[in-house]
Amino acid sequence: MKKQLFLLVILLFFVVFRYIKQGESDTIKTDIKKPNVTKVIDIANSYLGVSYRAGGATRKGMDCSGLVNTSFKQIGIQLPRSSSAMSTQGTKVSLDLVQPGDLLFFDISSLDGGINHVGLVTMIKDDEVFFIHSTTSQGVIVSSMNEIYWKGEFVVAKRFFY
Repeated sequence: MKKQLFLLVILLFFVVFRYIKQGESDTIKTDIKKPNVTKVIDIANSYLGVSYRAGGATRKGMDCSGLVNTSFKQIGIQLPRSSSAMSTQGTKVSLDLVQPGDLLFFDISSLDGGINHVGLVTMIKDDEVFFIHSTTSQGVIVSSMNEIYWKGEFVVAKRFFY
């Protein structure tokens, strides 16, 4: 009887421990199982702090689509140069299902009325989506979809890694 009780306690311990560990891994979705996703995020992150330059795609200056285009090109994926043209490719995913490596597209110009900004999802923590992009005021930075501005300008998310 003592042996059965001991085995039951051990089994219960492992079940509870697995449940706790599973909950932790769901909190921060950084355990990327696709090596190209990790590579493209690492490449994009290497440009953090680079200043903004319209049409730029180098460390001397970079715009949003230049950042994404350059990062993807370095892992062998050719994307169009403009955010608008990029948004016509990939598979549409809802914002609540985005994963690291997905692209977020925005309409940030009241004059344009179409897609004119792109960011790369780098991390999801506690259901908060973080993305790297290049802004005219701060250059290459990481922002959150919890920011009211980005929520309001969001148009569509696309997946390029399967």
